[in-house]
This record gives sequence, structure tokens and C-alpha cells, in this order.
Amino acid sequence: MTVPSALTLIGCLAFFGFASDAAAEDLAAVSAKPPMVEDAIPGAPNVAARLAEIQRRVQRAVRYPAIALARSVEGEALVAFEIERGGRPVEIETSASSGSGALDRAALLAVEDAGSLPWVYGRVVVPVRFELTDAE
Repeated sequence: MTVPSALTLIGCLAFFGFASDAAAEDLAAVSAKPPMVEDAIPGAPNVAARLAEIQRRVQRAVRYPAIALARSVEGEALVAFEIERGGRPVEIETSASSGSGALDRAALLAVEDAGSLPWVYGRVVVPVRFELTDAE
């Protein structure tokens, strides 16, 4: 047995004359609003800005592995981690492989080498790109 939504109940009540069309419209308008998101750090840059800064710092810390350079290997690894209140990344792991073990290991090291990161609540997933045009 499924539980009907409030919108369905208002619709049924309106059909049988127990609720007005205005009540159904009010409920539909409230139901259509996206949920509010509150930041855990009031007054700080918003979450999107902090996530962009985290990605920028991690990408800046990338060191292209010599073996990957020699073999002209490119790719992108997704790295997942959490950030402690002090800005240190913890529980770092590869969430999606680049297809190269050397690039995946370099992506994990980039997170460790990125320094203190802006804090965000929860697990962060960052793409780490390896492109030969960017290699030093």
C-alpha cells in the first residue's frame, strides 16, 4: 500500500468539494519550491566557491608521473576524501580510475600535497586531470 502525497489528497478533496482550488494551488506552489540549503560556515565563501578552490588547489599540486610522460599517457581520476576542520584531507581514495595506476597514485598524492583546504561538510569528489599540454 502506498501513501498518497499531500498534493494528491488536496486534489481528491477538491474533486469531492471539500477543498478549494486555491488551496490546491497553494500546496502545489509550496511543493514546487526547492529545499533550502544552509551553509555550515556562515559568513564564509559559499560551498560552491569552496569546492572550486579545493579543485583548483588539488589540480595545482599535480605532478605528472615520469612514466606517464614517457608513454604519453593522459587521463582523469576522480578522487574522494573528507576534510578535517583544520583543512587536512583524510580518507583519500580513488573513486574512479584514470585507467593508469601511475596517474591514479599521482592524483592521490596531489590531494595530500594540496596543503590546507577549505572545509566543507561531507565527502568531496574532485576530478584530477592529466593532460600532456599542461605537463612541465
